[in-house]
Amino acid sequence: MNFRIGHGYDIHRIVPGRPLVLGGVKFDTDFGLDGHSDADCVTHAICDALLGAAGLPDIGHFFPNTDPVYKNIDSQVLLARVCGELSRRSFAIGNIDATVIAEKPKIFPHLAAMKAALAKSTHLPVSNIGLKATTNEGVGDLGRGLAIAAHAVALIAKV
Repeated sequence: MNFRIGHGYDIHRIVPGRPLVLGGVKFDTDFGLDGHSDADCVTHAICDALLGAAGLPDIGHFFPNTDPVYKNIDSQVLLARVCGELSRRSFAIGNIDATVIAEKPKIFPHLAAMKAALAKSTHLPVSNIGLKATTNEGVGDLGRGLAIAAHAVALIAKV
């Protein structure tokens, strides 16, 4: 099999009065992330990891923030479309692993729901999705709670 690995990264500023969505799960907060879509940085990082593994352009190429059709779109829709692009090119997803970097809110209580949402969008078993959370230990804008970021890696194979 032809295995390929991809890496993705995304970061969005925290803003008041917007829903916070991470990994397809809506959090009960008074702030969200600034972005054209729902600004789900976890899902965006996963999309870029999958696209990169396939040697395809990044998420912005497929879903530009200048296109009004993607305004406030659910990023799980985008992830499902990315998975469709890979399938059309005869790639199968092996596994995904992502890390959320956030000072607030606490991510751990939501990890199982996030994994379930990502599994649904990718058609992967939950056991093939790794998801962790950490803080930035007070360093930089992430550490001051001004933004949330995510890293993701994905393994795919040509079938």
